[in-house]
Amino acid sequence: MTQQQTVYLNGDYMPLEDAKVSVLDRGFIYGDGVYEVVPVYGGKPFRWAYHLARLTRSLAKVQIANPKTDEQWTALVTDLIARHPWNDQFVYMQVTRGVAKREHLFPKNVTPTVFAMTSEFAPLPAELLSKGIAVVTLPDERWLNCDIKSVSLLGNVLARQAAADASATECLMFRDGLLTEGSSSNIWIVRGGKVFAPKRDRRILEGIRVGLMEELCQASGVELEFRNISRKEVFAAEEILVTSATKEVVPATKLDGEPVGDGKPGEVFKKLHAAYQQAKADARNA
Repeated sequence: MTQQQTVYLNGDYMPLEDAKVSVLDRGFIYGDGVYEVVPVYGGKPFRWAYHLARLTRSLAKVQIANPKTDEQWTALVTDLIARHPWNDQFVYMQVTRGVAKREHLFPKNVTPTVFAMTSEFAPLPAELLSKGIAVVTLPDERWLNCDIKSVSLLGNVLARQAAADASATECLMFRDGLLTEGSSSNIWIVRGGKVFAPKRDRRILEGIRVGLMEELCQASGVELEFRNISRKEVFAAEEILVTSATKEVVPATKLDGEPVGDGKPGEVFKKLHAAYQQAKADARNA
């Protein structure tokens, strides 16, 4: 029997199919809201403090008053996880500015809409890790505040669909000739056994995996540098890595139809993947 998903909406828990919001919710009308996705290993939210801090930053940047204290957010996530049997999950949380008359200006005295749900986190396919994924390059045509984890994701959706249309799993986007990120992931390249990543600024969303990758590189004895990365450097990369909450860390072995390096997952990926697995095990046993 399939587990019925229980979701949280504005203070109440209910079956997923019963959750409804107004068509005048500004998240629906304008994409006026932010979100977070938190992986859960062994029933424990992974790097929760970092996700909570980013949610707080995103809310502040779009001037939505945080509707919960840190303790209340933690209680919500803990309760939602406990209501489902899956050992590994990923929690989705969304906050919009709320329901108001359709008007571009921020409405006054409006209560934010808070929604949260969790889904089972299935293990990544072994073939994906052993063979890698195909990626394609695209121009970064999104807005200029990509550091905000906004629910306004049309640009990302179009990029992800363009990748799928090209028979690829993800895309690598470029703005003014410099690498930014994927449609829903951070991108890393390897040259000379060293990992390089785009500078952390408004062009990219600093994924929680960014801080984790710093720790994994240090634990694995791999040097890491954040700087501008040109398109030429990407095509000369020995390895390309893709990270996100749901992808964890995977190798990209084909770029625009051509092999990356020798076309196989590289040694740096293997080191970092092993370190990631250890981090997950440590989280489960904490």
